Amino acid sequence: MIGIVVPAHNEQALLDDCLLALIRAAMHPALLGEAVRIMVVLDACSDASARVVAAHEGVMTLEMNDGNVGRARHAGALQLLEAGARWLAFTDADSRVSADWLSVQLASPGDVICGSVRLDGWDDMPRALRQRYLAERRLVTANRHIHGANMGVSADAYRAVGGFAPLSAHEDVRLIQALMAAGFHVHWAPELRVMTSARLEARAPEGMGTLLNSLQ
Repeated sequence: MIGIVVPAHNEQALLDDCLLALIRAAMHPALLGEAVRIMVVLDACSDASARVVAAHEGVMTLEMNDGNVGRARHAGALQLLEAGARWLAFTDADSRVSADWLSVQLASPGDVICGSVRLDGWDDMPRALRQRYLAERRLVTANRHIHGANMGVSADAYRAVGGFAPLSAHEDVRLIQALMAAGFHVHWAPELRVMTSARLEARAPEGMGTLLNSLQ
């Protein structure tokens, strides 16, 4: 079984599109009918996110009130591991994956894959902002993209390093660092893109919204 973890904090506006994309990816023929379970972790939600999820039959939910994305990702992962997941895929509630997102992950070499993100409305953003964003990404990642919105890891590798740390930011980077330190091979796949929101209203401290605001 393949598990997908989606942390959500007040994402009623974008969550439906996220889930529709995940459901499409779960039906990709290259998966050969393998079961896929989607777990949305509703973390400190005060909007209609739960109702959005309820409209999608079979999508699982876990409610918590921590306001901590690292804990949310890890809690969802543990639930899926207990249910028998052999592979864990991670994205965000404001993101839309491609139809082959899961099949590409499972066909990749190694135990870990890190894809990239493309900002929704990129072509409409001011040219100067786009240039600053690209320069920042190159400086920080050296072309090795780490995004919680686009990564996957085998169950064995995830268990080996203890999973996501309980961090409110950069939990994705910490996990990949731990996996690399433990000797797991990371497949860097910038061509595996996820479309993510370019909103300036930040949901997580030091997340994409914070970065875009700092570059204006």
